[in-house]
Amino acid sequence: MRSSARCFKALERIYLRHRSTSFIGLGHMGHEMALNLFSKQFIKNVDTHFVVCDAIPDSSRAFADKFLGQFPRAKLAIASTPEEATLASQTIITMLPSSPEVKTVYTEGILPVLHKLPPEQAHGTLCIDSTTLDVSVAKQVAADVISAGAEMVDAPVSGGVTGAKAGTLSFLVGGSDASFKRCESILSLMGQRIIHCGSSGSGLGAKICNNLVLGVQQIVVGEAMLLGQRLGLDPGILAGVINSSTGGCWASSVNNPVPSSLEGKSPPCERDYEGGFATVLMLKDMGLAKDVAEQSKSPIPLGEAAEELYRQVIREQPDLARKDFSSVYRYLEKKKM
Repeated sequence: MRSSARCFKALERIYLRHRSTSFIGLGHMGHEMALNLFSKQFIKNVDTHFVVCDAIPDSSRAFADKFLGQFPRAKLAIASTPEEATLASQTIITMLPSSPEVKTVYTEGILPVLHKLPPEQAHGTLCIDSTTLDVSVAKQVAADVISAGAEMVDAPVSGGVTGAKAGTLSFLVGGSDASFKRCESILSLMGQRIIHCGSSGSGLGAKICNNLVLGVQQIVVGEAMLLGQRLGLDPGILAGVINSSTGGCWASSVNNPVPSSLEGKSPPCERDYEGGFATVLMLKDMGLAKDVAEQSKSPIPLGEAAEELYRQVIREQPDLARKDFSSVYRYLEKKKM
């Protein structure tokens, strides 16, 4: 471990909160987002401090090694708990798997620290949660953070791991006007489009609707690419037709599930469907859409069918659960009529 990736020292760090950023959750998305954010912040101000925290310590260490390999003079600390990360930084970004993890991190980690901080320290704290989770959970967590004196926005992302690496994500933000203005400059270091969708929970509502479309599209792109090949079409030619015609969409033009179909691009299918958005996470998002649709009495027949198909994929081919969700194509390829 590099000596500059120090273990956390609470008393030493609390006085640096105003110039420190903590990132909690270093999965595929979080790792790339934090790398972009920290790199750009360090280039702008070499006195900025950084803290990372993940439930898997090796993920924090791997991030530290990569970041400090690029910026040896950077001040990076590893927090072993969300409490330490909150104590260390005025700006806290969370990117977690789903609702249970957000509840745990905030109610057992971040909120207790906010309640113990001096009022001026709590009031200066900004929490940004980019997790895709249940809207009601997000609203409750935001209300709790705000009641503790801090600010919070929900800011789920669109653009996948590819967008996270390139720094071209779209952030769909829910929160007050003041909180949006405060977080906009931070989010712009990780994305290109920062959209204020409304009050708390609105960013998540927009994200759930977007992923409802995406989940359905990825399945039908897989169906069309498989059908075309069985009709004798070259996958590259077929992808070109779809992408330049009315069927064009991100699921085909960027995340096409057939190897060698996108010349000059490297979607997850070129890496055995590794390094993308996991099928199990798409199933989670389709479930979120189904839940809010039921609550709002809005029909989503295609969404329900897509949710069931992703569930079948994981049940019948469990090895695809952690693969990119475009691997639904592989499931369809093996499915017998």
